[in-house]
Amino acid sequence: MDSQDEKPDRVVLTEAQKKRQRERSIAIAWALGILVLLFFAVTFVKGPGVLVRPM
Repeated sequence: MDSQDEKPDRVVLTEAQKKRQRERSIAIAWALGILVLLFFAVTFVKGPGVLVRPM
């Protein structure tokens, strides 16, 4: 077989890289959660009138 036909080896992360990746994932989850709560709060403050719009 040619070397081009072989599948490339998988990337193996070090423990430090895994920790940083997990920390980034947690930070992204927090940011998304805060964004969802912000949208919910703004919609709640505006009241049900936000859903009644002329076409």
